[in-house]
This record gives sequence, C-alpha cells and structure tokens, in this order.
Amino acid sequence: MREWSWGFLFIALAFASSIAAERNPRTERISGSAGDVLEDDPVGKLKVYVYELPSKYNKKILQKDPRCLSHMFAAEIYMHRFLLSSPVRTLNPEEADWFYIPIYATCDLTPTGLPLPFKSPRMVRSAVQLISSSWPYWNRTEGADHFFVVPHDFGPCFHYQEEKAIERGILPILQRATLVQTFGQRNHVCLNDGSITIPPYAPPQKMQARKIPLDTPRSIFVYFRGLFYDVNNDPEGGYYARGARAAVWENFKNNPLFDISTEHPTTYYEDMQRAVFCLCPLGWAPWSPRLVEAVVFGCIPVIIADDIVLPFADAIPWEEIGVFVAEEDVPKLDTILTSIPPEVILRKQRLLANPSMKRAMLFPQPALPGDAFHQILNGLARKLPHQKSIYLKPGEKILNWTAGPVGDLKPW
Repeated sequence: MREWSWGFLFIALAFASSIAAERNPRTERISGSAGDVLEDDPVGKLKVYVYELPSKYNKKILQKDPRCLSHMFAAEIYMHRFLLSSPVRTLNPEEADWFYIPIYATCDLTPTGLPLPFKSPRMVRSAVQLISSSWPYWNRTEGADHFFVVPHDFGPCFHYQEEKAIERGILPILQRATLVQTFGQRNHVCLNDGSITIPPYAPPQKMQARKIPLDTPRSIFVYFRGLFYDVNNDPEGGYYARGARAAVWENFKNNPLFDISTEHPTTYYEDMQRAVFCLCPLGWAPWSPRLVEAVVFGCIPVIIADDIVLPFADAIPWEEIGVFVAEEDVPKLDTILTSIPPEVILRKQRLLANPSMKRAMLFPQPALPGDAFHQILNGLARKLPHQKSIYLKPGEKILNWTAGPVGDLKPW
C-alpha cells in the first residue's frame, strides 16, 4: 500500500464510524418545486392518441427477439404497453393533445445483445410515411404534437459512436417532434430543445428481489464494475469514455478506498447497497443504467460526464443527491470524495431513501403513481397548451423528406 493512501483510509474509516449510529437514514422529502413536480399526477392534464400500426413495427419485432424486454433500451416497449391501458389514452384523435407512434426501433440485437441502430432511420421513416398518408394529424404540424421514444445511445442520431452520431444528426423527419430519449448532453446536435430526458430501463422486479436489510453497513467507500477500456471498438484507447474510465483505473486500481473491477459479480446489486459512493462515468454515451441502480440502492452517484443532461432534471435534484466530478478532475477523485463532510453525505442518503425518488427512475409492471411513465407524462403535460405557431398553413412544408444519408432513404 502506498504511504499516501493510509491518510485516505483513515478518513474513510472515520467517516464510517461517524455514520454507524445512523445506518438506516431517515427519509427526507425534496423541498421546493422539485418535490411538487416529482409527486405531480398527470392524469386529467393531457390526452394521448396511440396510433395502431401494423405489428411489424412493434409486436412482431419483439416476438423475434424477446431479449429486448430486458435490455436497457426497453423503455420504448414498456411505454407502449403503459399507454395502451393508461387513463390518459383517448380513442378519439380529435381530442388528443399528443400523438404517440409505437415503434420498437432499438429491438435489433446482435447475438451478444448489442443494439444495431442502422435500420432504425428507415423504420422510423416508414412509420411516419404510413401515418401521414393514413391520418391527417401528422400533416397538420409535421409532427410538432407527436412524440417518439428513442432510447439509443445517442437517441435520434441513431449511432453508438459519438463522432458518427454527430455527423448524422437527428433524423430530419423527427426535427419537429418531441423526443423522449435517454441521451442528454448540453449543446449537442443529438438533443433538441424540448426533448424529455429519461432514465434507461433497469429491471424493477429483479432489483427489488435483491434488496438487503436497510441496516446493513455501507462498508465500501467507492464502488464500480464495468469496462475501463473498450479494446474491441477503441483499440488505441483514449476515445472510449473520453479517457475518463481509463483515468479511474490507472489512478485508483491499487487504492484501498476504491472497489473497482471489470468483473461483474453475482453480488453486484448487493455490493451497491453496501457502498457509500457509486461511480457513474460516461461510456460511449454519457448515460448508463448505473445511474438508476445507484439511486434505487441508495448509493450516492458520482457523475463523471461533462455537460450531461440528467433524467427528469426538473423533478429530481441531482445536485443535492449526487456528486459531480469533471472528467479532467478524475485523478483527484480520492481527494474530492474524502473531503465531503459526513453531514452532507448523510443528507444525500436521506434524500435517496425517499421512495418517490427511486420510483421516478423505474418503469415498473404494472405502473405505479410517480414512476418514470408518469414523469414522462408530466413532461408532456407541462408543454401544453401547444402554441398556435406549430400548426402549418395550407400547403406549407418545413421538413425535408429527402435529407439525410442515402441509406436512410431506402425502403424498410
């Protein structure tokens, strides 16, 4: 053990002793408008019309590969199921505030379970062409009162590598629609103003089944399991996670305060519940399911992703429950975390213990009040009423249907 690490170890042990008397932290309600928004009920504030599309756009795709139900991109499937039985659904499109197009654009997986977004643009174009020729509602606004769930790595840019996603940009025909997406980064071409940023899907039942007693001590100071290098897609290093994960490994692989590894143990969920801090660094995209897991398991998320736009940021006080570390400051991570006063950490834990906070990050089956489904509806309701300017004049066209890569224009 290096000499300097003894000091940090002493600080961590002192911290653990200071909170030993409060191993089951009280719950604290979020103060101010954020708490009100988090607990808001969207029912009665909007009506959503769900297009009935041929099953080739959704159900048949899922039948072909049921793995999509447990993938981190599964929000598009569960949102469809939720809306079909939701009290906000209307069968009369003339009274709808919003129109939802149920397509499973991420349900195209490799044998190892990696998503292939390359057919998605053609699929989306096909669905939009169908509804615009079969119903009058798209053409009234060119999609400005429609919403899509696009949970790809870089959302509506439909590519898993940022450089290529930026080159593609948002699919032109989606430019006026409201995009419900996991990807969120300020000043990025793959995030439109007005998009709703959501958490990735994490399996609620599986997580609930792995809960451990609340009085279990948090004996791990910093925890992380995942890749530090992606040798298959970034053999030279430095591009994956913009080097942030590599910096975590190189600086802290031998630090006794850091329980970090590429191995994913069967006790992963239990370990997070024994940790004070859980690292949530960017990977290929700035977001990952670790953010959901950390909140659900009461582990303070350490967010390492410059300019990230976090899920439901108007409802969840991320600055109060998490720790933000700039990517360039990763080598100072030990100093940053050991310098946080115990009373600050305890308050973050009390906020994380609030059930409404955890529920907002999950897509449970069946749905529960205040869950991620309802947070999405809240986001849509707060955009109402629509401005009159979204409605086009007779003969007016804004979107360019022939824009984009040539491959996107091929039939699906």
